[in-house]
Formats: sequence, structure tokens, C-alpha cells
Amino acid sequence: MRIPVLNTLRSRLPLVGLALLLAAAAAQAQPSSGGPAPGSPAADPTATPLDGGASLLLAGGVGYALKRLRQRRRLA
Repeated sequence: MRIPVLNTLRSRLPLVGLALLLAAAAAQAQPSSGGPAPGSPAADPTATPLDGGASLLLAGGVGYALKRLRQRRRLA
């Protein structure tokens, strides 16, 4: 007895793997990308910029926590 969902997953797995492989190859960092040169005074390895992505993650976490609190209140 075969499960139809497993057949679908088995037939699409090679395509998903190939897509991930191609995406990983395209996402490789390129040399001379405009960053600071090694040994220059601006090349501080601990200087990490925080952009809008951190605020989006924080907002998503707050939204998820509020959702869970509302669900817990409904069950009680």
C-alpha cells in the first residue's frame, strides 16, 4: 500500500535538491565586493551592522508571543 503524498514528495525531491544547489552556488560571496580591505583601520571584525532585519525579527517575535498569550487565555 503506497501513500499518495509520499509519491508526490519522492517525485519532487530531486527538483527541490537541484534548486537548493543552484541557489547555494549563486549565493557565494564575491571577492572585492566593496568591503574594507584586510589590515585597514576600518576592518574591525567585531563591528556588526544592525539593519531593519533585526527590528522585523523583534516585531515578529512580539506578534507571535501575543498570539500565544491570546490562545492561552481562550483555553483557560
